[in-house]
Amino acid sequence: MTDTESCPLLPEDQAPGVAKTLQVQRHRGGEITECSDTVAEEWPVSLVFNGISHAVMMTTPADLEEFALGFALSEGIVASPAEVFDIEVEHHADGAEVKLEIAQPAFLKLKEHRRSLVGRTGCGVCGTESLEMLDLVPEKVRAAALAIGQPELLKVLTELSRYQTLTQATGGAHAAAWCSAGGEILQAFEDVGRHNALDKLLGWMARQKVDTAQGFVFLTSRASYELVRKAARCNVPLVATISAPTALAIRIAWQSGIRLLSFCRQNGFVEYPAQP
Repeated sequence: MTDTESCPLLPEDQAPGVAKTLQVQRHRGGEITECSDTVAEEWPVSLVFNGISHAVMMTTPADLEEFALGFALSEGIVASPAEVFDIEVEHHADGAEVKLEIAQPAFLKLKEHRRSLVGRTGCGVCGTESLEMLDLVPEKVRAAALAIGQPELLKVLTELSRYQTLTQATGGAHAAAWCSAGGEILQAFEDVGRHNALDKLLGWMARQKVDTAQGFVFLTSRASYELVRKAARCNVPLVATISAPTALAIRIAWQSGIRLLSFCRQNGFVEYPAQP
C-alpha cells in the first residue's frame, strides 16, 4: 500500500465502517426468507514503523491509532509510549496504513529482530521465521493483582453487552474491557480479532496513563498465550476471560505473576494459582 496511484487515499468521510448490511437468504425449518443482515468488516491494516512495513493485520477498521500503539507496546517494539513520536492513519480503497515514528534505538532493535508477520483473526504468530524468534519468556508484572471475586465479575458480565454494539449487530466480534476494582467497565473496544481488541484497549490505556494496579482486563474470548503475553508486556496484573485458557497461557501467567481467571460466568469462575 505504498503506491498511492494503485491505492489512492480515501477522504476521511469515506473511511470504511465497522460493519456492512447485506441482503441474505435465511434458511429455517425448510423455509427460505429474504432479509437483510449485518456482518462485521475485516480490513487489512499495514503497520509501518519509520517507513518500513512490519506487519499486516486483519482488523475491524476503527480505533486504529490505539490499535497501533497497543501493538507496538504489547509486541515489545517500544518499551513505553514515550518512544512513539507520531501516529498517522491513512485509509486506502483496499486497506489502511498506520505510520508510526518511533525512537531510533527501538527502530534499530526492530530491524535486528524483524520478522515477516501477516496476522489473521485467529493467529498471533503467523510468519514467525523460526522457533528461536518466538519469545515465550514474559516480563515480570510489577503491579499487584486485585483481590476481585464473583461480585465484581458478575457486574462486568451484566454491563458488558452495553459496550458490545458491533457484537450485537453482527455476532462476529470480540471485546476487551478495562474494569475498575469494583467491576465497573471504564472502557471497552471491539474487533474481529481478539488480540486486536486487546491491543486497542492497551493503546488507549497507555494514552490515558492508566494505573494498571487499579483494575483488570476482561476479554470475551479464550485466554490464548498471546493475550496473556501482551498483558505481561503492558504490566497488567489480572486478566479475566469468558472462555477457556490454554496450558501455555496458564504457564505464562505463572511466570509473569499475572492472576488469570477464566470460564467467567454468572455463577462462578476458575482460577489458576501458580503451582509449587
